[in-house]
Amino acid sequence: VQLQASGGGLVQAGGSLRLSCAASTRTFSSYRMGWFRQAPGKEREFVAAISWSSSNTYYADSVKGRFIISRDNAKNTVYLQMNSLKPEDTAVYYCAASDRPPLTWKANYGSWGQGTQVTVSS
Repeated sequence: VQLQASGGGLVQAGGSLRLSCAASTRTFSSYRMGWFRQAPGKEREFVAAISWSSSNTYYADSVKGRFIISRDNAKNTVYLQMNSLKPEDTAVYYCAASDRPPLTWKANYGSWGQGTQVTVSS
């Protein structure tokens, strides 16, 4: 699966951004999708994930209540709506496709996008 993430940028603390990730596959609806992020000098960490039919979503504690993951299977796209952004949200954000749970594990994702930079200024 080829994934193309977009929507990153520079935003002030308290602001919002929406990331998009377009997948080039005819079987997008068969993949669970996730977002991860990596800040300079840190490990790549789980942010959010969503099941095939959007019936289940998962969030890291650090973003729960502020970020919303969603998908549109007709458009082969997964989104990450990020609200109330904080400087500590600054990172490169990656979308990824998984074919097995649990979705919080990086190792369960076989395809990754190129990443999009999100910078939150204080």
